Amino acid sequence: MASRAPATTGRLLLGFRKWYYNACGFNKLGLMRDDTIHEDGDVKEALRRLPEQVYNDRMFRIKRALDLSMKQQVLPKEHWTKFEEDTHYLEPYLKEVIRERKEREEWQKK
Repeated sequence: MASRAPATTGRLLLGFRKWYYNACGFNKLGLMRDDTIHEDGDVKEALRRLPEQVYNDRMFRIKRALDLSMKQQVLPKEHWTKFEEDTHYLEPYLKEVIRERKEREEWQKK
């Protein structure tokens, strides 16, 4: 019985994560999770490092979402971003920017 608990907990957690993802609502506008990250200095630098097509896709999603929001509309359900298809495209760049910044801060302390 104990061996089934982690699998059950994992499925339950995944179910909650999917529910929360849909409850946030950004996916109904065609946005991905990384499209909603607040743009501080680190995020702006990570965005600058994105490949051009990835950046252009992001800008398209954001502009479309702003337009839908102003019209108080959402996309048809078949165009919503699905939990399984939402890639964390910005995360690797952001982690690298943060690592570099922390490294610079450490050097400046010396």
